[in-house]
Amino acid sequence: MTVDGRNRMSIIVDPADGRVPPVTADARQRAGRGGAAARATSDQQSREDDPGFDPTPGAYDDPERRPLGERCLLGFGSTSGPPALPNYFYNNLKQIVQTRDSVLILNEMVHDARVIRMGATHLPQNIRRWMGDSVGHWEGETLVVDTTNFTAKTQFQGSSDQLHVVERFTRTGPKTLLYRFTVEDPSTWDRSWTGEYPWNATDENLYEYACHEANYSLGGMLRGARQKEAEDAARK
Repeated sequence: MTVDGRNRMSIIVDPADGRVPPVTADARQRAGRGGAAARATSDQQSREDDPGFDPTPGAYDDPERRPLGERCLLGFGSTSGPPALPNYFYNNLKQIVQTRDSVLILNEMVHDARVIRMGATHLPQNIRRWMGDSVGHWEGETLVVDTTNFTAKTQFQGSSDQLHVVERFTRTGPKTLLYRFTVEDPSTWDRSWTGEYPWNATDENLYEYACHEANYSLGGMLRGARQKEAEDAARK
């Protein structure tokens, strides 16, 4: 990755070591108490590097125990944001549409669409959203987006529903935006942390991600789990 003409090994710029800060005791307790439930609702918790059978008890009991990406609800990892991270697989294109009172960020992966309300105030705390509640304002030539009101079902790397993300979009060239984000959740990390990477313009088309129409794998996984349960019971 190249930013300002310099090669970087990490998206994270603060802390200076390029690593996510240590998690808190509360975060470790949440993972210990509800690891299975967290895995079931968050792609951040899913084992995307392990295509084998998920040994978590109850992981295949019903569709809602599977990660959001498998259910075609949100993009894999954190492609939908915030913060918006590359997934290193495919479908990383985004389209930004700006109107007088809002900014839309359409993600190619699972066609997630974020609506940023400009100059608005946050929704009441009892209203929670998959991608949080995003409000924006301008600081000179930089679009600043403040997002709160996350639901605990969309954990970002184990975060709680108190996650707070501030994003900054700055045009650094005719075809380049610098995307910078700061993540804060005192119940999850012992300090806030910041990352940045460029969004480069392209002439390529952004295609429809028709995920659910052909999502035969989800039913197959659940049927396969029932078959495995029957085989295990027969061996007892």
